[in-house]
Amino acid sequence: MEQLTMTGQKRREAAARGTVRDSAAYDMAPGEIARARAFVREFLDTVRSQNGLTISARAADISQLVVSELATNVCKYAPGPCLLDVESDGVLLDISMWDSGPVLPTASPADPTRIGQHGLELVLMVCQSFTVHSEPVGKRIRVQVPLGGDPSAPNTW
Repeated sequence: MEQLTMTGQKRREAAARGTVRDSAAYDMAPGEIARARAFVREFLDTVRSQNGLTISARAADISQLVVSELATNVCKYAPGPCLLDVESDGVLLDISMWDSGPVLPTASPADPTRIGQHGLELVLMVCQSFTVHSEPVGKRIRVQVPLGGDPSAPNTW
């Protein structure tokens, strides 16, 4: 995994504008899904401690779930390089994931007897927005997760 971390002056400039961003690149080998989850968790911990952003525990959990589901889809359907970009303005967490696969994801029709393939349905349920764009190579999925809420509230999703 190559992490493209914003450091020093760039991080301070972004914080002054009210946004903080970071990026990481993965080859989606075994273990990369867990690394992507950890990257998001560490990003949220950093912006909470260094930039004073308020992030509910629920938002942190949802963000990691979303990244896990998106990364799992890359492993299954578009193995190869993957770029993960995260950005926060203190209100929303933007999560953008690029992969080289040309096929755009679609949620399966509701089927209570289906085993598996519920990841995209989960992402759609817990995110404020969801967009998919074809790129010259591959596709980019972008979601937004609200960071507020009662940090002590139990997760009900």
